[in-house]
Amino acid sequence: MADVFSEENINTLLATLAKEETTRDGDGTGRKVHTYDFKKALRFSQDQVRTLTRIHENFARLLTSYLSTQLRTFVQISVDSVEEYAYETVIQNIQKSSILGVFKAPPLHGNMIMEFSPAVSYVVLDRLLGGQGNITQKTNELTEIEINVIQRVFLNALNNFEEAWSSVVKLTPELRELEVNPQFLTMSPPNETVILISLIAKIGDVEGAINICLTHVGLEQVLPKLSARHWLANQKKIIENHEVEALEKKLQGTKLDVTAVLGKSVIEIGDFLNLKSGDVIRLNESYTDPITIMVDDKQKFFAQPGVSKGKIAVQITDVHGEGEEFDDN
Repeated sequence: MADVFSEENINTLLATLAKEETTRDGDGTGRKVHTYDFKKALRFSQDQVRTLTRIHENFARLLTSYLSTQLRTFVQISVDSVEEYAYETVIQNIQKSSILGVFKAPPLHGNMIMEFSPAVSYVVLDRLLGGQGNITQKTNELTEIEINVIQRVFLNALNNFEEAWSSVVKLTPELRELEVNPQFLTMSPPNETVILISLIAKIGDVEGAINICLTHVGLEQVLPKLSARHWLANQKKIIENHEVEALEKKLQGTKLDVTAVLGKSVIEIGDFLNLKSGDVIRLNESYTDPITIMVDDKQKFFAQPGVSKGKIAVQITDVHGEGEEFDDN
């Protein structure tokens, strides 16, 4: 045993073990271990976040169009981020003097929040009340007139919100109240998971934020629809419907050749070659019979000839083959 475990062998073994420990702990090439907090596990998948981003990119375009028209100035709104937070974190980070629109959107459950930052709120108010849009802060409380004006803006924004979501679910947004103090909001428990959609809004020379806070509980019933496949399928249907509408609209302006046929007759070639002014051709129809109206060389109507505003005209008396397609004649 002494030959096997000599002092030299033991020292060599200890040195090898120490070197392995140094390699594992000190060279930085091993995997880093992160502490995972199961209480804060992500509730929204990346696919759902991407779909929410696309929905609100559409919302941003709609709101840009609305505000540009109303404010008569340059407006550009775009999605900055779509991230998951605890409700209390969102409330703690709301800017002072922001105007908050609390709304419901059945069939989604619970309340939701749309926040206009001070820069957005007061520039919009200033422009709508005849100003130049230079006011970005307000020290005193909103007047009744200002409340009514900004309320209309929120209501129209919710109309845009409804339209943006229409590719996923039919919503019926309803503005419940306007609030300027987030501490008065009791939308969800502090640790409730919410998704915050942050938009950057540029109005003239001023830049501010528009945030939309949606709860996980409120969105739970539509989460299966928040997939790229489902969203793209619905977008395709919407595009197809728009194409049909555009085609129908274009067809409305299409011109058709309409011919009124007084009657028909059969004559010999010899008679035809000898026709001259004053000759009479006897038609097969009686003068009391209705005349035929041809649409693009197809019989469609029967009519009575007459005069309207000094010009020869026909009055439709019946439809040929009503309920059927055009018949070749």
